[in-house]
Amino acid sequence: MFALEDFKELTEEQKYENMLLFLKGQLLGEKDVIANLSNASAIIMALIDNLNWAGFYLMKDGELVLGPFQGMPACDRIKIGKGVCGVAISSRQIQRVNNVHKFEGHIACDSSTNSELVVPIIKEDKVLGVLDLDSIEFGRFTALEEKYFKKFVQILV
Repeated sequence: MFALEDFKELTEEQKYENMLLFLKGQLLGEKDVIANLSNASAIIMALIDNLNWAGFYLMKDGELVLGPFQGMPACDRIKIGKGVCGVAISSRQIQRVNNVHKFEGHIACDSSTNSELVVPIIKEDKVLGVLDLDSIEFGRFTALEEKYFKKFVQILV
């Protein structure tokens, strides 16, 4: 059983390791993509501090379409190469942006967001979408989080 208090005394690295274990357990026996992504975004919002949005955009007909998320309503569609999410897709690289207001072409779905981490979801060289994490804090995201959220999306595929 999942209990938030179990995570309070852990180091950052232990918290992320346990988050991955919890995600694996949550996915057991469930094959529905929407159900799994919904629970994945809920896990992130429950465990990770100082986020104002966590969710997924999925590739559909050559653009990113809003998928399961936790947070304020968001942009429905994002073109490839546009905004932080679109650049993550076109570059196939994680985008860690300390100040989104200085990111050329940033798409402000939530004006309170100041930093962003976007992890492309790739399976067998096919881009499926992105995991998008937003924070109201400038410089919120770290290399440690890049490492663990890359593993997080690999578990999902």
